[in-house]
Amino acid sequence: MKKPLFKIAALIVLSLSLAACSSLKNKDKTRGWSANKIYQEAKSNLHEGDYEEAIELYETLEARYPLGRFAQQAQLETAYAYYKFEEPDSALDAIDRYVRMNPRAKNIDYALYLRGLVNFTRGNSFVDRFLPRSIADLDNVRQKESFHDFSNLLTRYPNSKYAGEAQMRLQHLRNALAQSEVNVGKYYMQRGAYLAAFNRAEYTIKHYQNAPAVVDALVLKIKSARKLGKNDLATASLRVLKTNYPNRASKAIK
Repeated sequence: MKKPLFKIAALIVLSLSLAACSSLKNKDKTRGWSANKIYQEAKSNLHEGDYEEAIELYETLEARYPLGRFAQQAQLETAYAYYKFEEPDSALDAIDRYVRMNPRAKNIDYALYLRGLVNFTRGNSFVDRFLPRSIADLDNVRQKESFHDFSNLLTRYPNSKYAGEAQMRLQHLRNALAQSEVNVGKYYMQRGAYLAAFNRAEYTIKHYQNAPAVVDALVLKIKSARKLGKNDLATASLRVLKTNYPNRASKAIK
């Protein structure tokens, strides 16, 4: 009875060993490849949309040839691959690592732009598009980070080839963030949290000048100031509203 059991056990061990060897062989397909070969293969996968494979090859390249001329570019392209693979946290980690390790690299402006882009597109998932968002989501933390990223790019590299697109996205973010602040302020106003509403209005006016929502922020500031008994502030804000947006002044008077 023992011999058959022994044979079965031996066959199982042999099968597992063969499977393991086969797995290792498939996994280590880059054995003997040069840095250039791995890089070109990774780039090809990236262009073809096989982001997972591209990431694996880029990381293999960096691990095997950390001081080679392809390693630095692989770091940045890994970040882009993670972005396209919809892994924003990994993309941001890769970008920050690239900037930290290569502070004087010629592509730092692109890294900053990519960071802004990753944060800009966060929250655009299927769930976010088709399910209503709660009031807590109106703080838009990632949009604020994107705003900071694009602002940082424009401050440090105003002549970058990515500056024009960064400026357009920055304007979009300014308008969206301003409207978000006003929406939260209105929410507070409806619930009798007049000081919180007043603070949101002031913040919008101060930080998002020229955004369309600034008009609503002025109206909100006037109404919340009245509720708080700050009539002087309400009068001064109404004067600003009448001077700059006369057609909206009647809404604040009501």
